[in-house]
Amino acid sequence: LQPQPTVQGALELIDTLATWLKKLTGMPEVAMSPKAGAHGELCGMLAIRAALEARGDARQVVLVPESAHGTNPATAAFCGYAVENIPANARGRVDVEALLARLGPDVAAVMITNPNTCGLFEPDMIQICAAVHAAGGFVYCDGANFNAIVGRVRPGDLGIDAMHINLHKTFSTPHGGGGPGSGPVVFSAALAPFAPLPFVRKTRDGFELVEEMQARVSTDHDHSFGRMVAFHGQMGMFVRALSYMMSHGADGLRQVAEDAVLNANYILSSLKDIYTAPFADTGPCMHEALFSDDFLNGTGLTTLDLAKALIDEGFHPMTMYFPLVVHGAMLVEPTETESKASLDQLIGAMRHVAERMLADPDDWHASPYLAPRRRLDETAAARKPVLSYKAA
Repeated sequence: LQPQPTVQGALELIDTLATWLKKLTGMPEVAMSPKAGAHGELCGMLAIRAALEARGDARQVVLVPESAHGTNPATAAFCGYAVENIPANARGRVDVEALLARLGPDVAAVMITNPNTCGLFEPDMIQICAAVHAAGGFVYCDGANFNAIVGRVRPGDLGIDAMHINLHKTFSTPHGGGGPGSGPVVFSAALAPFAPLPFVRKTRDGFELVEEMQARVSTDHDHSFGRMVAFHGQMGMFVRALSYMMSHGADGLRQVAEDAVLNANYILSSLKDIYTAPFADTGPCMHEALFSDDFLNGTGLTTLDLAKALIDEGFHPMTMYFPLVVHGAMLVEPTETESKASLDQLIGAMRHVAERMLADPDDWHASPYLAPRRRLDETAAARKPVLSYKAA
């Protein structure tokens, strides 16, 4: 729709961002077009399916740890695979022995989240990836928690074959209101030939957007599974993400990860004496501090009541009831951008609410009291959403 010679700046920006993502992950190829995290998952799994089909391998099973993101099994099922869960161990990590015991000629891939949804780093990733590869499968890593390790750990060095990167999380592009998102996918050398179109290529005369399979010059890219979207991806998110990267620089991005992890551990250490912290004794968390509502046992109150009460304290509630491996989960993700002063405000509010609930459990089922909308029918909202305005 637009002559490519007139958009050289935009194409160069996409190529520059792609180069940053490849360097940060240690992966040789990237697809920029996926428009969100789950869309990126689908892209990665379609590439895995294409690679297996290219070698005539009809594997039908994808293994998904309990500590992985909830979209992972949905993505695998959407691609036609049977999904089998791998349990978490008592330390909140993947049960490696259970995973290794299940590997076999029918396993196409393992979809693993690292750091996982318990806010913990998976220390056995190199062993897991090597074992999956030895069994003939691929490893997909959910990169939604890349914020905790960017600049410090390159997923490619761990043996990952494909991973999406949520630009709207790790690289500060807007995440409010459900989007817009952007989920580029990086690929290992084994999957690079199957990456989707289009892609930007630097030429002697500038940059070009390659949109046809036959236009690929290198035979290394002859097996693309096709396209994910009609155009090149979320251009506005590309601009914001690259601006964020270049404003920090390589050293600054490493500091981003360190600050995100520091902030989460500050919250964890400040609240674990009153909130139940199921994995606090297993070492530092990553960029998310995980609590449960076990400390409220006997009061008749739950995570939902506490989250609603936080609204009256002026705070948007944390992620509730996720991950599923922890009962009544409360997942707090401060990121690198919060100051110590704002963290102290949150910690103070969470302590205040918890102490009052334990001292007097009555009347909390009706909170929040100060919000214009208090207790909505969330089940009806999920099952019968109204997504556009309708006049009364």
